[in-house]
Amino acid sequence: MTGTGASGAKTAVEWLVSVAPDPDACRWEWERNPHGVALLPAGRRWDVLILPAELGYPTLDVLTRLVDRPGPVLADFGDARMGFFVPPGTATRWLGTGVRGAGAGTWIVVPYPGRATGGVRWLVAPDGMGTLTDAGLLELAMHEAAGWIGRAGGPS
Repeated sequence: MTGTGASGAKTAVEWLVSVAPDPDACRWEWERNPHGVALLPAGRRWDVLILPAELGYPTLDVLTRLVDRPGPVLADFGDARMGFFVPPGTATRWLGTGVRGAGAGTWIVVPYPGRATGGVRWLVAPDGMGTLTDAGLLELAMHEAAGWIGRAGGPS
């Protein structure tokens, strides 16, 4: 979906590693992990709302129709789940069937921005400026996507 150029990737890397307990160790892990991923703590600069892919992909489609650029979005190894980066604190307030939250005290698997990996990948890479998806807008997009699914399995 949305990638990032070389200079954008560097800025995105700096934004991501800013939450790492040891930014240099995070960079080292990205370079040496065979999957090209590292663990980063949620809850400082972002939370992540995790949706099943059946709802996540149509939700992302709705979001990209509503805003020029949503916040970062990850897809997991088997394309079963998607993670939408939202403002910190969202996970503790979120109530939704089938939606999991990763907030303070949790860790997420994060690939290096702009590089292909063998598993978790960016559908929308971070822009390095801290753009996140507004939780209210995400909820509206989820409702619209659920309506599509309920009516015909997708948009017309």
